[in-house]
Amino acid sequence: MKKRNGSIALSVNLNKIALIRNSRPGNNPDLLNYATKVLAAGADGLTVHPRPDQRHIRPEDCYALKSLLCDFNHPKNQSFIELNIEGNPFADGCAAQRNDFNSYPGFMEILANTQPDQATLVPDSDSQLTSDHGFDLSNENTALENVIKKIHQLGSRVSLFMDPDPEQIRRAEGIGADRIELYTGPFANAFLEASLSGKTESADALFKQHIIAAEQAEKLGLGINAGHDLNLQNLSQYHQLPGLLEVSIGHALIIDSLEQGLENAVKSYCDILH
Repeated sequence: MKKRNGSIALSVNLNKIALIRNSRPGNNPDLLNYATKVLAAGADGLTVHPRPDQRHIRPEDCYALKSLLCDFNHPKNQSFIELNIEGNPFADGCAAQRNDFNSYPGFMEILANTQPDQATLVPDSDSQLTSDHGFDLSNENTALENVIKKIHQLGSRVSLFMDPDPEQIRRAEGIGADRIELYTGPFANAFLEASLSGKTESADALFKQHIIAAEQAEKLGLGINAGHDLNLQNLSQYHQLPGLLEVSIGHALIIDSLEQGLENAVKSYCDILH
């Protein structure tokens, strides 16, 4: 994703919009309508995470969003909006779990049909509630390396979801990743505890780990993304991470939109990042 004058790009995760839609028959809220509103408010990109259980984003949503962004990025608009599709690259195709869903074709098939600007690979199991750890690349990584090569052939950039471990990040570069997305869940939890207790040592120590990891990534030529439980409060510190190019935020932004409205919530994040 292209940065604006050195700012950090905001990719809005639309999973929660789709989750609300899927709780009732029909198409309310309309995902494409909300995607358009998010972009009009200043977001730099869209993120989706199609899981085999299709509890939020469905494969057809990915295809529709790709078409939307093809129109949005028409040369006359001078836009540079990116589609980031994240998921487990080894998630195979399976039958739909609800009668009103189509079957899940497999994560790699979704990428082949959309050719997103970025594919963020995560080591989630099919039944996992949310991403909660980065890749462990300590062992054999031939299968993942081959997947990265296939995604590159589609023309997509590859980002690996990683913990702030410099050795693991070195291995990510070794198997062909273009970027890493640092898992920020533990930092966000520590920041919240610090805000309640007034003791910042734990949050500061975790942020230092992320700084060391980011510096390692920069030395290796890897781009740096970040995501998971980032919000308006902890971004006050986290946006200072060296080399940070992009953050992916959905859950917290949708919560903030309940009080601020969607447009104002997006602008609040952009004010910090841009």
